[in-house]
Amino acid sequence: MDDTISSILSSAEEKMNKALERLEGELTKIRAGKASPVMLSGVKVDYYGSPTPIDQVAAVSAGDATTLIVKPWEKSMIQPIERAIMEANLGLNPQNDGEMVRIPIPRLTEERRKDLVKQAKGEGENGRVALRSIRQDANTRLKKLQKDGASEDEVKGAEKKIQDFTDQFYKSIDDILKTKEGEIMTV
Repeated sequence: MDDTISSILSSAEEKMNKALERLEGELTKIRAGKASPVMLSGVKVDYYGSPTPIDQVAAVSAGDATTLIVKPWEKSMIQPIERAIMEANLGLNPQNDGEMVRIPIPRLTEERRKDLVKQAKGEGENGRVALRSIRQDANTRLKKLQKDGASEDEVKGAEKKIQDFTDQFYKSIDDILKTKEGEIMTV
């Protein structure tokens, strides 16, 4: 039974780590005032009839802190790239010079910063929900083990470890959100 309990514990910890990584990935998409190629990671370009991620049809880079540069592999893709960026509703206005697309990143207003902080907190709450779901799943599996003959003490100890993992990851989420809020609110 010990092997089964330890596998449940390691599985829960691994899933919680993945939930935290996902949160960090989502937070990198929320811009904090300076240009980053990740800002365009969700943009899909119509590439000969099929929606394709922008980084598969062009090189995306930050020219400086306030400009993104998108250099398509094929010149015929400039118009579709421009259209896709505008349709992505990111609040960006791409400018085409015939060779590449330049995207000036506007300064964030106080109101927009507050909206971005709310968005970040929403992602944080999604992370917490994922942690609770993982905890519940692990506890359900532990209860089933107890019914199948595992000792109550072993199961209670494992449930405590699961709760400790959950508390630890909650703290990590709070720390990550505090850092991101600081980045967003810094002018």
